[in-house]
Amino acid sequence: MNIGIIGSGGREHSLCFKLKESSVVNKIFCFPGNAGTGLIAENINLDISDFKKIHKTCDEKNIELIIVGPEKPLVEGIVEYFKKTKIKIFGPDKVSAQLEGSKTFTKKLCKKYKIPTSNFEIFNEEKLALNYIKSLNYPVVVKADGLASGKGVYICKNESDAKLAVQEIFNGRFGKADCVLIEEFLDGEEMSYFIISDGITHKFFQTAQDHKRVGENDTGKNTGGMGAYSPSRLYSTELDKKINEKIIKPTMSGIKDLGTTYCGFLYIGLMIVNNDPYLIEFNVRMGDPECQTILPMLKTDFGKIVLACCDKKLNNIEIKWKEKKSVCIVLCSSGYPDDYQKNIKINQLKNIKLNKDEYLFHAGTKIENEDYIAVGGRVLNVVTTTKDFKQSKEQALKILNDIDWKEGFFRKDIAYKVA
Repeated sequence: MNIGIIGSGGREHSLCFKLKESSVVNKIFCFPGNAGTGLIAENINLDISDFKKIHKTCDEKNIELIIVGPEKPLVEGIVEYFKKTKIKIFGPDKVSAQLEGSKTFTKKLCKKYKIPTSNFEIFNEEKLALNYIKSLNYPVVVKADGLASGKGVYICKNESDAKLAVQEIFNGRFGKADCVLIEEFLDGEEMSYFIISDGITHKFFQTAQDHKRVGENDTGKNTGGMGAYSPSRLYSTELDKKINEKIIKPTMSGIKDLGTTYCGFLYIGLMIVNNDPYLIEFNVRMGDPECQTILPMLKTDFGKIVLACCDKKLNNIEIKWKEKKSVCIVLCSSGYPDDYQKNIKINQLKNIKLNKDEYLFHAGTKIENEDYIAVGGRVLNVVTTTKDFKQSKEQALKILNDIDWKEGFFRKDIAYKVA
């Protein structure tokens, strides 16, 4: 079976890598891909929102199944488009994709189905939001509605911070904003929890802890993710039961009541407060960099899992995991998440030799005259899996030091709560 993967980040490189191991996968194509995916798949440079062009390319390349990496095509309705064709597609439909595409949709769903989350207010006018923040106790959380690549969230310590957040959101920093959410700040510890679903059955697909802040000790601006470790130190069978009963089951019921079912990955961003889960957000795809952190630990044939989901047969698959501790550290271009340097050569990358259980997933890279060039804010993901977090972290840091990219930076404290 030939498979097409939509996307160009570290997540998509890790998806390619895992599918390359599959017994049911013949050839992999990536739209548009990056320098790393190009080592194991055929990159095809096209607009991921041009569904007709993707369809035409799939027919030409005999692609039988598409996996959608990023959220944008899902929110735009790519699943509905391909369900009218003979090509299988893995990902949730447009209705389900609102779980990520609209924070107001998700908050209203939480309210209706009694899903535990923070108290919130929604404002569609800047003036009303600015007036409301004068009456609050701080800290509070201010969020842009819609897609913001994981960066449209502000934790505001005072009214001045909240005012700036509201103004930046309404001024279009994360694209057109019809409204802003202002939420209660939950004081706990975050956990990323993943499931995979075929619309009938859903199964556990690991946990992780993402590090979103750009600076050491979780300081500075939010980013798409500076690194992660898996599994989360918070995970327990007791907590797992609460997450399923209080969050996953009512969410799936809510989606069913809207006349559809959920097929694909679901990322459940949680705040754990006194061992109780509260929903922070949903993502309707694998997280990035959590995907890079998690997939190397998967023992079961990934191609067979995805195919089973498309055929509504996930119940027949047993998903098994390696007994490993995984750490991912992201190498970024100087200036990220603000204006960053582009088109910079990564000199030492070709000389890096990886041992077993060490992985290098490309994100914002391209190849030019046989050189690796950084073209994105998040450039490379170094992942190591060993028996303990401390060793995994040390090995990842050694690889990053060997890359020795002077125009880049990375956090040296990823996984600091476990290593």
